[in-house]
Amino acid sequence: MRRPLGVLAVVAGLASCAPSTGGAAGAAPEVSAPADGAAPASTPTQTEEATPEPTSESDECRVSVARPGISTLRIQTSAVRRGCVRPALLRIRVKRAVPGTDPVVRSGATRKGRITLKMPCKPGTYYAVATDYRGGTAKSKAVQLTCVTPTPTTRETQAPPVSERKEAGTSVGTALENEVVRLTNAERVKGGCGPLKHDARLRRAAFGHSADMVKNDYFDHDSQDGRDMVDRMRATGFTGSAWAENIAMGQRSAAEVVQSWMNSDGHRQNIMNCSYTLIGVGAAKDAQGQIYWTQDFAAR
Repeated sequence: MRRPLGVLAVVAGLASCAPSTGGAAGAAPEVSAPADGAAPASTPTQTEEATPEPTSESDECRVSVARPGISTLRIQTSAVRRGCVRPALLRIRVKRAVPGTDPVVRSGATRKGRITLKMPCKPGTYYAVATDYRGGTAKSKAVQLTCVTPTPTTRETQAPPVSERKEAGTSVGTALENEVVRLTNAERVKGGCGPLKHDARLRRAAFGHSADMVKNDYFDHDSQDGRDMVDRMRATGFTGSAWAENIAMGQRSAAEVVQSWMNSDGHRQNIMNCSYTLIGVGAAKDAQGQIYWTQDFAAR
């Protein structure tokens, strides 16, 4: 299965994943089934394939499950027990619709009455099944999900009249990050552009953004504190006359992420912009080993 295309932009990127049905990301309606087999009192059209079992719970005990949706480039769904007197194990399974037997791609359970599952966004058709072991089972509608790459944009600013000294030292970034720089420059040479120099301040801005996305579990060009790429670059003391940024998530190697960017017209334009002279690359891993990538470009 293809991984989501790296986000790139001079301020945009693979920052969204949306259901092809056009619904709002993460706002899918819940599907509710009563635990005792009674028909729902308010939204019967949203009840799907409930298979209740006998129970001594009150008539108000219900198991609900939300159809899978998209939130910050992750597939998300949830299940909840409502109006139930006795505690019970609530299990939720996310299944992918395929020919033959549908595989379970993510599952979880809780006794707290509510559970939310998240998983990396991969294109496909998914549905969720919730089981209350004192009541019944609720199944959501299947929904086709697609990971979308927004069109990147660029931003230019006038250089401040403040001179900037060159960063001391010859070594910038990790071996993995420098491999991204090398492969990026190899592509630029093919198109007649000069190589980019790995700048320590741009690298600091790029790595800081990748690490922040890992720490706070989001994927976007704008930081959760409201800063954009220019704010982050300037915070390192860097000055310049043009700015651009590419981000990506999930690619396993430098070669894979550079190829993903080159396969996208907007991302490729950033890499092949001959006016840029400097680059900063930051790569950070989350707890599952998934890499968040950031490329910052500038001219000076």
